[in-house]
Amino acid sequence: MAYIFRLCGEIIEKTPATVVLSCAGVGYGVAVPLSTFDRLPPQGSVATLLIHHVIREDDEQLFGFCSERERDFFKALLAISGIGPKLALSVLSGLTPGELATAIAEGDVRRLSSISGIGKKTAERIIVELKDKINPLEAVAPRGTNVDESGTPPVLRDAILSLVALGNKVEDARKAVQAAYARSPEASVQELIRLALRK
Repeated sequence: MAYIFRLCGEIIEKTPATVVLSCAGVGYGVAVPLSTFDRLPPQGSVATLLIHHVIREDDEQLFGFCSERERDFFKALLAISGIGPKLALSVLSGLTPGELATAIAEGDVRRLSSISGIGKKTAERIIVELKDKINPLEAVAPRGTNVDESGTPPVLRDAILSLVALGNKVEDARKAVQAAYARSPEASVQELIRLALRK
């Protein structure tokens, strides 16, 4: 059985929920989360989507993503009992991959349950199932950014991770280090840690 893993073609239709790509004369309808839709070029442009292809006895569905992290999160969410493709897309439409990683790492039930369709119990299940799978660097990324793609200075990440290792909460460490970095962008990791601890 052949699976589609990637599609590259002209965007001939585009809505916040679905994109139609024309590839070699065939129009493929692909469901996408808002995190992917927001990064797509205008209609008529050429785009590449990473695909998660679901094949069932009576149906086939294509889900598209702009990054491996989005697709990986989608697949991880699908592996959780009670979460189907529609709900997984809703999660990725409500939070960026970086924000989702942070919410899971911090056990932020309130933030996850603020997403449409996600109740408290489902939010708790997401945290329990995925917490051990979160890369620590993903969890300390500044809100709304992606460590792998934003080029966040290593000195900033290292200082945050050091504070977390000392027993500080991720969010507290992030705020303190970002404030210190804003005041002294040329500071070393050790200097940032000292400034953050003073704060």
